[in-house]
Amino acid sequence: MCVACAQPVLRICLIYLNLPVMPPMPPAPANNRIVLSASRRTDIPAFYMNWFMAQLQRGAFDVVNPYNRKVRRVPADTGHVHSVVFWSKNFGPFLRKQYGQKMIEAGYHLFFNFTLNSQDRRLEPHVPPLNKRLEQMTALSRLFGPERIFWRFDPLCRYRTGGGAVVDNRTDFETIARHAAACGIRTCITSFMDRYAKIDKRVQALADLEWMDFTPRERQAIVLRMEKVLAPHKIGLALCCEKVLVDALGPHSTVKSAACIDNARLIRLSGTGDISTGRDTGQRVKAGCGCRISVDIGSYHLHPCYHDCLFCYANPASPATKPGPACNGRPAMSAPKWKSAK
Repeated sequence: MCVACAQPVLRICLIYLNLPVMPPMPPAPANNRIVLSASRRTDIPAFYMNWFMAQLQRGAFDVVNPYNRKVRRVPADTGHVHSVVFWSKNFGPFLRKQYGQKMIEAGYHLFFNFTLNSQDRRLEPHVPPLNKRLEQMTALSRLFGPERIFWRFDPLCRYRTGGGAVVDNRTDFETIARHAAACGIRTCITSFMDRYAKIDKRVQALADLEWMDFTPRERQAIVLRMEKVLAPHKIGLALCCEKVLVDALGPHSTVKSAACIDNARLIRLSGTGDISTGRDTGQRVKAGCGCRISVDIGSYHLHPCYHDCLFCYANPASPATKPGPACNGRPAMSAPKWKSAK
């Protein structure tokens, strides 16, 4: 269906959701194209790639602002879009259906923020087993190049179980670091868990788990230890929104503030410079976020995440959650039934 033919259907869907109908998208820009972020708000590569590809074919995304609920039409064709930065904990569906190859053939540049943490079913109950995720890292690096991948080990946290055991989620960090180095990946990004109200509320419903915060001194020691582990593998460590901690590490540390969306890098990788390198003021700049300008096309409301991670600030959804309205695009899929692993 062409964009013009899709307008009546789209209008009905927006009215159904009680959202304003936006004007047609603008003509292709004379100078800068945009970077799409897909997405900080949900896991599109794991659960919503059918929807994503349908919007590319349609030529636009209609993005709901999570704060004021206004809808913005974001063009999706290569005349407007320079690069797409994918964020995921499970690139399996993305790889199996060769979405990346199809997008490259269509003229899009790609980058990948792969969050790959230790195996812990309490924290991340529905992500694939660690060995499967490591296989995905290998496949991504071979298909698209390790220079197009940031490994995110994020967030750092610890908790006490009902039996009194203290669990730190860095148990598999060295294993993942060795694998990332073998793939040729040179950047690891991390941060400490933020205690959002929704995160505390989830844990309050559990009788056998309690968050344990790190002191500032502990945070410094942990980051310096991680830096030491990564150094022999030639992997640099960057911290996401941890400016105070970066400043406290001192001049002998090579740890720096992260830019999970780094438009200067995207320019180098693509060989074309028609995107802005300005700072994304919509992110947590004061906290140290170094991300550059992009447009996030995900939705907390329309795209619930089925990983159900305990520490997630997004919108986890039970596998039993019913799909949203049809105009959401792809119906929500249930969480995969991975074999239990400790």
